[in-house]
Amino acid sequence: MIIKSLELENFRNYETLSINFDSGTNILYGDNAQGKTNILEAIFLSATTKSHKGSKDRDIINFAADEAHIRTYVVKDGLENRVDMHLRKNKSKGIAINGQKIKKAADLLGLLNVVFFSPEDLSIIKNGPAERRRFVDMELCQLDSFYLYHLNNYNKIVNQRNKLLKELYFNPGLKDTLSIWDSQLVSYGSKIIERRNAFVSQLNEIICEIHQKLSGGKEVLKIVYEPDVLSDDFEKKLGACQEKDIRLKQTSIGPHRDDFSFVTGGVDIRKFGSQGQQRTAALSLKLSEIELVKKVTKDVPLLLLDDVLSELDSSRQNYLLNSIGDIQTIITCTGLEEFVNNRFEINKVFEVSNAVVKNVDRTSDHVSL
Repeated sequence: MIIKSLELENFRNYETLSINFDSGTNILYGDNAQGKTNILEAIFLSATTKSHKGSKDRDIINFAADEAHIRTYVVKDGLENRVDMHLRKNKSKGIAINGQKIKKAADLLGLLNVVFFSPEDLSIIKNGPAERRRFVDMELCQLDSFYLYHLNNYNKIVNQRNKLLKELYFNPGLKDTLSIWDSQLVSYGSKIIERRNAFVSQLNEIICEIHQKLSGGKEVLKIVYEPDVLSDDFEKKLGACQEKDIRLKQTSIGPHRDDFSFVTGGVDIRKFGSQGQQRTAALSLKLSEIELVKKVTKDVPLLLLDDVLSELDSSRQNYLLNSIGDIQTIITCTGLEEFVNNRFEINKVFEVSNAVVKNVDRTSDHVSL
């Protein structure tokens, strides 16, 4: 599976853009705030229907327009597919595959699998639990349409239940209707807990070897799932917290409060690890994500590296670049120095300046700098 080309209209700072990618390594270089990351964001949207930044559609559309278009051409199993995405400021997005409209995001998932790696990901270990949950959710939603269904419904139920909890202050007579939301919350939430537990088990089968190599054989890393509540206890504990929830006007337990710890040598490196340990664990996590996608989908994902090399030391840069192998990769950077230093093979280079993308002519199709 590869992305062949991308076309944009009124997306972020691009009025129009048409770019053709190589099946190997593609470099987008230029100064900051020129539009490099916007290209990666458009690709990620085409794969997942969501921005990697969590941005809303209306914030993605060019400020001078009311709608935007993304067209992505993907080659999978020898066949070319076109994904059209129509973003509108005041309506939900429209999506079509090869001209046929789809009704739900799950119909798009699996056509283009991407792994996105940005400098912010290097802080996933030390930052708050919301970022770790988001990492797990983003990956599972690509790999498992049932998880996406359960997660979307769970989040809707949490919002509806929280709305009701606020209304109870003015209308206590509505308290009996809480049980309706509670049963749905437990039903969808239990599925999320079970799938997250299985996901962590799958990652642990992969991450141990990767992390040992990255740490020079000094550390063994294990991810530990820390569910806020077990699926078997969810209904009972939700009932026990009812008065507390009414007082706080929010749902206080459930998988929306889960966390994941990273343990090496019996030490939780979220709290007690050095910055180097935390960054190495984050890199191990992203590389494990690539291998897991390969294992589950029997295909190779597209790798998007957003200015992440400048945040890594030379040994971690080398390991990451050597791990890319046969993966189609699109890399953003402010200069080509890191590739010169690593003598890294580049297949196609683009210069990005003020939303203008120029294909840099190379002396041959495959250049080792």
